[in-house]
Amino acid sequence: MFLQHGYRAAAVDEIAALADVSKVTVYSHFSDKHSLFVAVFTDAIREAEESTQSLLHGFSESGDIERDMRTFARRHVVLVTQPHLVRMRRTIIAEADRFPDLARAWHRAGPERGHAALAAQLERLAQRGVLRIDDPLLAAQHLNYLILSVPLNEAMFAVHKPYGRKRLHHFADEAVRVFLAAYGTGKAPT
Repeated sequence: MFLQHGYRAAAVDEIAALADVSKVTVYSHFSDKHSLFVAVFTDAIREAEESTQSLLHGFSESGDIERDMRTFARRHVVLVTQPHLVRMRRTIIAEADRFPDLARAWHRAGPERGHAALAAQLERLAQRGVLRIDDPLLAAQHLNYLILSVPLNEAMFAVHKPYGRKRLHHFADEAVRVFLAAYGTGKAPT
């Protein structure tokens, strides 16, 4: 209900009906609509965080950085542009003034934590001589936005059929090509 209608238009009566419980039951678990909204989105943030962290497992030990970076980029763009995650992002942005702590939590658990985890992997690749990186965090942000900027902005601001997997993979592959042109050493991993 919150994703479909936003915070203001979502009625607790309708939420209770969808959950097949009474409104009293909802209020026995959550003191008010505000608490319910925070709980729903806090849980969603945790789920999204868990799914994105697994994408980087073993990334810094890559024997074929272009292939493995492309695999990561493809999975990342497909995950982040899932329609329900785009709707969550829209809702949190729309309600950021009303729920600033929740907006900060989304940003910390999503972009900030993701950038930090990716930066650690890129730094290890630089130590192995595969990449030339002076600022791993900035390099991670560059890679992330090369992968996501076009398809995520399209998804956020245009209401249309989501990009297909083939198109998303094209964005990912081109992001890796540009990133490696800027940060790659051309050396085989050691």
